[in-house]
Parts: sequence; C-alpha cells; structure tokens
Amino acid sequence: MKILVVAATRFEISNVMQKMDDVRNPESDLIFCRYKDHEVDFLITGVGMVATSYFTAKAINDSYDFAINAGICGSFNKNLELGDVVNICEDTFAELGAEDDDKFLSLEEMKLPGISKVVNNSGALHPVIESLPKVNGITVNTTHGNEKSIAKVYERFHPYVESMEGAAFMFVCEEEGIPYVQLRAVSNYVEKRNRDEWNIPLAIEKLNDKLIEVLNAIQ
Repeated sequence: MKILVVAATRFEISNVMQKMDDVRNPESDLIFCRYKDHEVDFLITGVGMVATSYFTAKAINDSYDFAINAGICGSFNKNLELGDVVNICEDTFAELGAEDDDKFLSLEEMKLPGISKVVNNSGALHPVIESLPKVNGITVNTTHGNEKSIAKVYERFHPYVESMEGAAFMFVCEEEGIPYVQLRAVSNYVEKRNRDEWNIPLAIEKLNDKLIEVLNAIQ
C-alpha cells in the first residue's frame, strides 16, 4: 500500500519517521520511505490552512491508497484527556462567513457558493482507527485563547477540538477521492491561554504510538 502522511510540522511525527526504512530525501518537506510492505511518504506542509491545502494538493495523486493527517489539537471538551488520540470525522472552517453586528453568518445563510464543512465520506475505516473516539472539529487561523471568543465559537459549532489545518486536508482528499483519516492528539484544553497546562510532549508521544499502530495494522 502507498500511504501519504501529512503533518504541519516535522516534530509532530519525528518519532514515526525514525522507524522508517529506506529513507530518501530526508532533509526535504516530502520524504520517501518504506515501512514493512508499505511505501510511506511524509509531507511537511507548514502551519495553517493555505499551506496545507497547497502542498497536499500538489503532492497527492492517484497512486496513493490512503492519506493520514497527523497532528496535535486543542480540546473544548474535558471528557478528553491530554494525550488522547481522536479521529476527526467532521471538520468546519469556523471563520468562513461574515459578521452581522453580533451575529455570525455562514456561507449557507448568505446563500454563497463554497464549502464550510467537510465530512469524511471516504470509508477509510480500520479496526484500529474505528476504536478511536469520533469527534467533530473546527479549523481556524487563530487558535482560541479568550473566554468570550471561546464561548461564541462553542455556541456556534459545539466542537470537540480545534486545529489550524484539519479541514483543509480533508477538503483536498475529498476532492481527489483519496481515502483518508485525520488523527490528532490533545495537547491542551481550549481556554484562556496558559502554556503551563499544556502537554505537547505527551500528545506527540501518543500520536506517534497510534500512527505506528495504524501502519502495523494496515494490510
């Protein structure tokens, strides 16, 4: 199987990359590897929706059997523990719309063409992936760290998690017809910004453990 793993930053997936064989182009942003019977390519896009959309669309092609977006995220829901890995099945471009005084208007409400929500219809299911919590997320340009803005976005979308790339990756895969999954590990809760309460190392450790588990299980 040929698999594309997409991440915003190298450090989020560095542990998995160290386990790969026959690594080619290691210093570039598109690294070619082998793992067991699979060809596994790693794409480092940089942070944000624009970079993720461009570089994923540029790299992805019909030769890939499966694509994985791997990264960390913030959780709005404290039922998720720091380090928990989730399967984001529905993701929304949370800022795509307009303000009408205190009201937010979506593209749908303004009857404008475009896609603001992406649902994973690829059928890329596997027992390891199926065992993960299925959640909805939002994708943002600015991660939330203000109590008022957090309350507003939660009222609109009731998201479990947020990232800066997820919906963009999902959109490209849906358009290209590539089976995919968005896997993210919780590094922090979405609250007034407090880095002392974050645990990025734990999230990365759990994310990489799950990625290896997925790669080991895929036939």
